[in-house]
Amino acid sequence: AGMRFFLQYVGCFFAFFSTGFLIASTWTDCWMVNADDSLEVSTKCRGLWWECVTNVFDGIQTCDEYDSIFAEHPVKLVLTRAMMITADILAGFGFLFLVLGLDCVKFLPDEPLIKLRICLVSGVTLLIAGLPGITGSVWYAVDVYVERSSLVFHNVFLGIQYKFGWSCWLGMAGSLGCFLSGALLTCCTYLFRETSSGRLQSAYSLRKGYSSAGTIVTNVHLPSSQTATAKMYAVDTRV
Repeated sequence: AGMRFFLQYVGCFFAFFSTGFLIASTWTDCWMVNADDSLEVSTKCRGLWWECVTNVFDGIQTCDEYDSIFAEHPVKLVLTRAMMITADILAGFGFLFLVLGLDCVKFLPDEPLIKLRICLVSGVTLLIAGLPGITGSVWYAVDVYVERSSLVFHNVFLGIQYKFGWSCWLGMAGSLGCFLSGALLTCCTYLFRETSSGRLQSAYSLRKGYSSAGTIVTNVHLPSSQTATAKMYAVDTRV
């Protein structure tokens, strides 16, 4: 039981921070940062929804939102948005399921097998959440790197060239955390479910045996009202 509690809390710890990292990476503005800041007086960051420019001297930041989501955007931007939002939703549901499945939470306290199944569902959901998260963040980073490498290879200098920033790193970290917590909850919860099922089955069989023995003892020690001794006693009483 102690090991099960420990694994649940470790999985909950990773799930909590992984979900937070994914949400933060989706809604922050530094997926791409200019790599040639030594030539500029400002730092430029691009996110999935807006682009911000920060003055390196006074720290004043100005952000410009992109056009409407219905406008034409690069495929990289649109697909990354879709995958990160999907990862956020799945990771959020996975974390909520995990909270309900914790033994310290008073939800279905008399149904340990159901709580274990809830943890199993949470682990599977977190594993699935890690797939779009890692795909979107790594693909975005690789695309930025390839674009920059191609410009350097062709000796093209546009004044500002970008590399992937800390928001992209948060997406990768959150996705890896989802994989880790999902693996812990899925594999270990499955093993504990098998153990708990065996214990419950043994307890049920033992209880059934006690019940059968009690029925036999009751039948032996409680004579029927229609026995021969009872009839003779009734006749003697009448006489």
